[in-house]
Amino acid sequence: MGWRGQTPAVVAVLLVSALVLCGVGAEDDAEASIIEEPVVEEEEVEVVYVTPKAIDGVHLMETFDDMTAFEKTWIISKAKKEGVDEDIAKYDGRWVVEAAEKMPLVGDQGLVLKSKAKHAAISVPLEKPFVFDKKPFVVQYEVNLQSGQECGGAYIKLLSAQDGGMNLKQFNDKTPYTVMFGPDKCGNDFKLHFIFRHVNPITGEIEEKHAKRPRDKIEEPFKDKKPHLYTLIIHPDNTFEIMLDHEVINSGSLLEDFSPPVNPPKEIDDPEDSMPDDWDEREKIPDPDATKPDDWDEDAPFRIPDPDAVKPAGWLDNEPEMVPDPGSVKPDDWDDEMDGEWEAPLINNPVCSEAPGCGEWKPPVIDNPNYKGKWRPPMIDNPNYRGKWTPRKIPNPDYFEDLEPFKMTTIGAVGIELWSMSDNILFDNMLVTDSISDAQQFAAETFDLKIMKLEKGQDTKDKDAERKKTDEPAEDDPQGEVESTEKPSEDSKEKPDVLSEEHDVESDAADEKEEEGEGEDTADEEKAEKSDGDKSPQPRTSPRLRKTRKE
Repeated sequence: MGWRGQTPAVVAVLLVSALVLCGVGAEDDAEASIIEEPVVEEEEVEVVYVTPKAIDGVHLMETFDDMTAFEKTWIISKAKKEGVDEDIAKYDGRWVVEAAEKMPLVGDQGLVLKSKAKHAAISVPLEKPFVFDKKPFVVQYEVNLQSGQECGGAYIKLLSAQDGGMNLKQFNDKTPYTVMFGPDKCGNDFKLHFIFRHVNPITGEIEEKHAKRPRDKIEEPFKDKKPHLYTLIIHPDNTFEIMLDHEVINSGSLLEDFSPPVNPPKEIDDPEDSMPDDWDEREKIPDPDATKPDDWDEDAPFRIPDPDAVKPAGWLDNEPEMVPDPGSVKPDDWDDEMDGEWEAPLINNPVCSEAPGCGEWKPPVIDNPNYKGKWRPPMIDNPNYRGKWTPRKIPNPDYFEDLEPFKMTTIGAVGIELWSMSDNILFDNMLVTDSISDAQQFAAETFDLKIMKLEKGQDTKDKDAERKKTDEPAEDDPQGEVESTEKPSEDSKEKPDVLSEEHDVESDAADEKEEEGEGEDTADEEKAEKSDGDKSPQPRTSPRLRKTRKE
């Protein structure tokens, strides 16, 4: 009967124990699942470049990837520059075809100017001349100022077609061009040229027309040493757009946004007209009836000694402000005949430090209340004033009206003619076409891939830098282990790492206690005592992982 009376209590104890054990097991399993959960690595996609296929109908498409084709088509100038010294007159700048210095695409090459402070010129004929008719003119190319830019250009010239053919071996700064386009810089003057040469329909004379400056800042491409894409589009309706890396940074009209303007004014000033002798342009004149007052003293000084100033008491009139330094000694190597009579250097008179001042006392100066300066008569309205004279207008004998400046001189070749103080200027992916979509497609297969690779490379660098700052484990690091390049501090030595030997001993001891039946309570108490002394979070591992370490 006694045993039966104790049965409910025993059953209750067994149930509580079972629940506790189940709870511990669930916690350990949860810990194991947290620790050993597999990390899903993001698949990194490599940027793959393939030389774009030829686009039908383009006037020029050059990637510089085919060295054989390049050597057959591109012509290095053998000309000499006129009006300069013989030793620098030659176009002897060195051109090479090679990959970019920084993170190039595999298989991608560009045309690089390797020399600096030399004249350099190279050109290529178009596959077919570009005639300005009813389709837009599109020119696009990349520039990478791999060494930055101190002073010089990276522009290109669209050379004018010539009757009888073009002698590109003599390409120089005097060779006629139709359009000049691209970046240029010297000092703090940053430019993005768009110049076209307009033919006067009456006289046949040619005059350069310069586009207004871009509305956006363009300094960054000259400094960042990265590839940049320059695109110029001229439409048959006489409008234009200039894009930098696909962004429009300048636009306008050939008729309105160039200097000097395409069309001259209808009227001009008559060059034979002159201002009459009796024409008076003075709006104000000195009053002829005014006279200088009798008491006006023009010789009175602007500042005078203060007549009310009094010499402070204790002023030492007979003491000089500076005295020879009594502690100085004549140098041993002093030669009186060569160096003159030696004199000790002067120092502030120590006696003067206790007095208001030393030496001759002079009163301070103040503004002269009687100063008036030079007398001038007051100004009055000119009774003979007739306004500002301007010559009469006459019809401009040179006036013309060209409503289609888009119809420029036919283009027969593309040339690069430079002098730069920086080397390693890389040109790539040139395109001359009449299709805007062709330019967009070409950029997507070339320039956009370069930017993608550079951005991916930057992301990797940023992640590596962040790892160094935070010591976060990378995807390829072993689970639970982090290597640090920093030496551990004294405080960090007292705290166990996730996989430290001290922690393994404690974990093994807890496992032995569990196996001997002492339960989780004892281990929990030890952990609690330790956490009270050290508020830093304690590492946790699963029983299965601890058992593996023991074995």
